[in-house]
Amino acid sequence: MKFPYGICDFKKIVTQGFFYCDRTGCIPLLEKGEYLLFIRPRRFGKSLLLSTLFNYYDVARADEFEKLFGHLEIGKNPTSSHNQYFMLRWDFSCVEPFGDVGDIRRSLHHHINSSIEGFLKYYGDYNIQGVKLDSDDAISSIQSLISSVRETRRPVYLLIDEYDNFANQVMMGVQQNKQKRYEALVFEEGPLRTLFKAVKASTTESLFDRIFITGVSPVVMSDITSGYNIAKNIYLNPIYNDLCGFRSEEVVAAASAVTEACNLPETERMNAISMIQTWYNGYKFAPEAAEAVYNPTMTLYFLDALLESCKFPAEMLDENLAADGAKLDYIAQIPGGRQLLLDMVHENAAVVVTALAKRFGIRDLMNASGKDNAFMVSLLYYFGILSQDTITPQGKLVLKVPNLVMRKLYVERLAELLLPNPGVRDEGKLAAEQVYQYGDICPLCSFVEQKYFKVFHNPDYRWANELTVKTAFLTLLFNDILYIMDSEAKVGRHRVDLTMIIRPDMRRYTILDILIEFKYVTLSDAGLSGKEARELADEALQSLQTMQKAMAEAVEQATEYGRILEARHGELRLRRYAVVALGFERIWAREVSPGIQTELELFKINLISPTT
Repeated sequence: MKFPYGICDFKKIVTQGFFYCDRTGCIPLLEKGEYLLFIRPRRFGKSLLLSTLFNYYDVARADEFEKLFGHLEIGKNPTSSHNQYFMLRWDFSCVEPFGDVGDIRRSLHHHINSSIEGFLKYYGDYNIQGVKLDSDDAISSIQSLISSVRETRRPVYLLIDEYDNFANQVMMGVQQNKQKRYEALVFEEGPLRTLFKAVKASTTESLFDRIFITGVSPVVMSDITSGYNIAKNIYLNPIYNDLCGFRSEEVVAAASAVTEACNLPETERMNAISMIQTWYNGYKFAPEAAEAVYNPTMTLYFLDALLESCKFPAEMLDENLAADGAKLDYIAQIPGGRQLLLDMVHENAAVVVTALAKRFGIRDLMNASGKDNAFMVSLLYYFGILSQDTITPQGKLVLKVPNLVMRKLYVERLAELLLPNPGVRDEGKLAAEQVYQYGDICPLCSFVEQKYFKVFHNPDYRWANELTVKTAFLTLLFNDILYIMDSEAKVGRHRVDLTMIIRPDMRRYTILDILIEFKYVTLSDAGLSGKEARELADEALQSLQTMQKAMAEAVEQATEYGRILEARHGELRLRRYAVVALGFERIWAREVSPGIQTELELFKINLISPTT
């Protein structure tokens, strides 16, 4: 068994025995549209899809059809269009996004000319003559190709991969005047708009008989819409939900085969399946879709590492995906963006919108203040950081963070946004280590009280509450190398605020399983000002009736939830904690001893009669 991690060459995958999930049965459905736009997040298998289409329709590979497709679904019932096209492919991830607009234009035109030159060499046996390449004007080169290919009476299928890549790079970059640079690419007579106008014109002249375009978001297409308004958007159609992405049964079969090859016991097989599901599953591109799909690249990353070493990878987040964190930074710069990121960290967090924005341009995004958050939510969805979930009884769309790998991106970026000083973040991480290494939560509480609470006085976080306090702890405690982190883990009919269950492959280390229940008491409920709260001695803080009531509830929940978790997981090194915040001024934390009811009763007695 071989896993094609990083390989997007269909021919190589199917002829060299790599793991492959057959999606060729969708080809007849795709043929119902002539000019298609298909959007999926980065690293989600779009390039392999285009490679599949290239091999299926390429006239030069007609003799290889049986070899390549005979064992696949489409090979058993092919369409009449197979191997009937000249295939021209552009990959805009190859276009340099740096420099001024003139530099980007030259890079774009160079790529188009190089693609046409490669096209002519590849189809050298088909007597395509008279094509003149203009190094300064790829539009002229396209027109020359149109004239020459027309003589062959053979249609061309144009594939455009990552159509929005270099434009997004410009927009997400740190350069000054990036909005103006982006607009110069797509508006008026910008090079990207001009190119797509030429592509559209070529369809009327019967050169490009079919066009398939992939990208990450519809933003660029919306901005060039009058230049290319013939695309049929298929990316929200439920029948294409798993066109890219792995199904559950495919992942289970692959994980089972690997653990068998490694002679691992049944418990490890189940652990592997559970790990992949927790970290990489959860993507739905239409709420009506039958099931969520797994991120294919991340799944292959895990399976490849497991097959190579017969151990789970230490880092569950592939570093090639970590670059997507820059998109969260971009969202944070938009008015209201930071609060949205803060709200979406937790397990059961969801955002509800009337509908995804299918057509929105960069001017909408850059002027999002005064509008609802549908723009930011839609962008997070297209980037793969949110996923569609369900439809409410009122007909609105619910979106959620799909899995733990995306939550890790959230947590890491939030830590950097909230604590931009690396030295301060390291101090917080060291305090967090005291919790799961030695069971001492006091240094972490002191750090949150002294450093994080200053951040939450910022007006940017006006909706801060109990969840915000939990976010502070989560950003410091998050450790995917040692733990399966779960915020709002479901326990019976309730949810635990924060659990850190040691990964099965990490139980050889002397670290602790952690459960924390949080409560939040407002200053108004306590009848105190912020200054008065800060000046309270610890004993006076703990004697406040509102604090005692909150602590009693947290202790009772931590005790009960811990009992359920131990019954579910078997032997745990579980340490339970109750944490109560008074506004964003003070913290009272206790370690909860399991099964000691007298402690709970003492709290309840104090609530009834504080003098007792």
